[in-house]
Formats: sequence, C-alpha cells, structure tokens
Amino acid sequence: MVYTRLDDVLFRLDDLPAMPKARRILMTTPEHFSVEYVINPHMAGHVGQTNRAAARAQWQTLKDAYERLGLDVATVAGAGGQPDMVFCANQTLPFVLPDGQKGVVLSNMHADERKGEVPHYARFFEGLGYAAHPLDAALGDFEGMGDALWHAGRRLLWGGYGFRTSLDAYERISALADAPVLALELRDPDFYHLDTCLSVLDDETALYYPGAFTADGVALLRAFWPRLVEAPADDARERFACNAHCPDGRHVLLHPGSRVTNARLREAGYEVVEIETGEYLKSGGSVFCMKVVYW
Repeated sequence: MVYTRLDDVLFRLDDLPAMPKARRILMTTPEHFSVEYVINPHMAGHVGQTNRAAARAQWQTLKDAYERLGLDVATVAGAGGQPDMVFCANQTLPFVLPDGQKGVVLSNMHADERKGEVPHYARFFEGLGYAAHPLDAALGDFEGMGDALWHAGRRLLWGGYGFRTSLDAYERISALADAPVLALELRDPDFYHLDTCLSVLDDETALYYPGAFTADGVALLRAFWPRLVEAPADDARERFACNAHCPDGRHVLLHPGSRVTNARLREAGYEVVEIETGEYLKSGGSVFCMKVVYW
C-alpha cells in the first residue's frame, strides 16, 4: 500500500473511493512561540530574534481569515517550553475510515526538542472521540500533516520522507487509515517537510515546487494531479509559497510577496489571500504549518 515509483502503482485516481473533506481547523495559541534552537536551515541566524507581539498579531490575522471564510476554528493552548508547538500540522495525522470512525496517528517527532508537543494533541483528539494511534518507535520518525497530505476528496495519502519522516512509517499509517500512500522522497533540506513544497488546492489541483523532489516523485505528482501549478524557486524557498492552504477549493492563503505564484494561482481561478507570517518564517513555517484540519 506504499508506492515510491509510478511503474509500481496499479491503480488510477478514479479507482479510489471518495473520502469526505476535512472542514474543521485546529490552531495553537502562540504565546510561547520563539526561535530557541536550530533544527532546520531556516532557523539559522534567528535564535532570539522573534517579536512575540508581531507573531501574535500574525497568528490572529490567520485565525480571523479562516473564520471569515466560515470555518470552525478550535484552539489548543501553547505550552511553556514548547516554542514550536504553534506549528500544529506536525504532531498528528487525523483520518476518517469508510465506516465513519475517526482516528488520529500520533507523530514520532524527529527532534527531541519537539517530542513534548504530541501529548497535548492526543488529549485534544481523544476528547473529541478520535481513536489515538501511537507509532512504534522502531518505525522511525513521522511528523504528521507536515509530511502526510490527503488528496482532496479521495482515499489517498501523499507522504513525504527523507528529513523528518521515515519511509518505514508509512506501511503502518496506510493500514491504520485504510488508504494507499504515494511516498515522495524530499531531496533539499530547505524543503524538509512535504508541506513546504506541495499544497493540495482541490480535487484536481496542487501547488508544488518540483525542485524539492526526485524524478520519481515528480512522475507520481504529474500522474495523479490533473493540474499542477508550479511555484518558482525563489517564491518557494524564500517566501514559503507552497506552504499555502486552500481550505475551500477557492481561496489560497499564503505569505505575501510571491508575485509569480500569485499570478499563476489567479490564472488558474483561485482567489489569493495574503497573510503575513514573517515571524514564523524565521522558524521555518508559514500558513499551512500553523493549523491542522480534521473532521
């Protein structure tokens, strides 16, 4: 159920069952956000350089944008000693089974500094009736929706691996979520999570930066997405253009300044909503990192 090469895949997108789209948003309050260590290339040079007042304002602007779009936004309080907890895409992978049962895979965080974040989200989802599934440490690392993205409307999971997530973890995740995984090897440390170089926009469209992937990965993407919008290298690397989020198939929320990407998105029929996330870019994250979607 895990595929890394197009030649090995024996199904087409239309062969896969439909899956309801997640419409609820979870965010984590940013009062403890700061750059206190370096665990990705974007953090270098930014230790102690964050402005918490600005970070709070940027977080609130994103939350307000979701609410203006009519989305239900829940929050988990940030915890002291967990400065990256605000990036709540990383600690879990929620899923819904064909019979309607809901579950959540709990992450094995790659960096020791972030392992303490996971129990906060386990409690949140268990409180909603989700079955929580920790992964055996022998399977290696896994960083939730930072690396695992649902194909909109289909029972298909895209899984990034190579920096923060182990390929071995996906066999177990595939079994838990009852979905095949198309696994994409990440080859550039600036794009250490899949959500930094691939954004699902709707059932047929994704935004991506091809330079983050191997040739096998690009072949899988081109085969399973009827339409791919390509972000240029500077937009993707410097402005985190592919860490965008399209919660409704129409509005694309992303950090300001990606003029080429924005023009391509508008040409493809999307409404671009620029959300300032400059404080969070110092820690290697932007819009998509700052939320998790669930059912």
